[in-house]
Amino acid sequence: MGLEEEIEELREEIADTPYNKSTEAHIGRLKAKLAEKKEKLENQSSAGGGHGYAVEKHGDATVALVGFPSVGKSTLINALTNADSEVGSYEFTTLDVNPGMLKYRGANIQILDVPGLIEGAAGGRGGGKEVLSVVRTADLVVFMLSVFEIEQYDRLAEELYNTNIRIDTEPPNINVRKTHKDGIQVTMGDGVGLDEETVKQVLREYGYVNAQVTIAHDLTIDELIDGVMDNRVYLPSMVSVNKADLIDRDYLPTVQAEIRERGLDPDEVVFISAEEGRGLDGLRERLWEELGLVRIYMDKPGRGVDYEEPLILFEGDTVGDACEKIGGEFEERFKFARVTGPSAKHDEQQVGKGHELADEDVLRIVARK
Repeated sequence: MGLEEEIEELREEIADTPYNKSTEAHIGRLKAKLAEKKEKLENQSSAGGGHGYAVEKHGDATVALVGFPSVGKSTLINALTNADSEVGSYEFTTLDVNPGMLKYRGANIQILDVPGLIEGAAGGRGGGKEVLSVVRTADLVVFMLSVFEIEQYDRLAEELYNTNIRIDTEPPNINVRKTHKDGIQVTMGDGVGLDEETVKQVLREYGYVNAQVTIAHDLTIDELIDGVMDNRVYLPSMVSVNKADLIDRDYLPTVQAEIRERGLDPDEVVFISAEEGRGLDGLRERLWEELGLVRIYMDKPGRGVDYEEPLILFEGDTVGDACEKIGGEFEERFKFARVTGPSAKHDEQQVGKGHELADEDVLRIVARK
């Protein structure tokens, strides 16, 4: 029996097994086996060679446009950036990943127009694995849907999940430390619903014999497996609905209802018309917000504050991160910095590398001679 058949058998057994406390450990073991075999199949496929995608990351952040064929990604990226992606009204126009650069608020945001995903992409259909491997390197995933096919979101999200991309969630707080004796010891915080035997069964499937396992919060079996596998990518996402100019106002409540059915807030979805250029200003603003970018104006000795070309960082970045991005002598010769702006208690506050910067701070780095 091949791996694909084994995977299908495991899926069927999981689907046919009623979930309750008495079957939880058994289901946990089956799901662990399933995840392991899926990864083995993926590794075999990757080793087989074939055409892949290699897109070098440029700019301050990278966005991946994810959507089915002919949803309008190429038209949108041409409208937003300096890219020249072939546009057609038929499916599968884009055959290679096509990067473009959006310049906004002093930032260079790389947008990847990836080939349209199709159902079964995670299993290799339509070059899907290569496409999804590019998505994993992005800082933000933008689901691009047609206003007439909101249900596309379900299949796209499933394809991303099946290739170990986790959207809009944090990694599970699990710590697994191998030991030399005493078997698998499990420590769980208050409110953790999983049975201790379930945790042990999952760990054993991955070859653990002796280990200290700490689980701080409640989680599902799938999240437990994610934490043990430790090869998942966690990315933020947003949704843009294209071709909004083609619907009647009376049809809008139907679209909003379909969006809510997927656990999304219609007010958080950006409605656009890539063809007509409508809604693009709002989309640029949302991309900035979702990426969490901040502008840092550098106070350069003898030249004053550079407000034209800010240093672009992410929310939560520190003076040390700024030094690293600038590179060169600043990292090695850093003495202290002075900050004026939202993150400072007062103008020209003297700070160290650990100081967290905020949007539109003015930063001056003082280096040792």
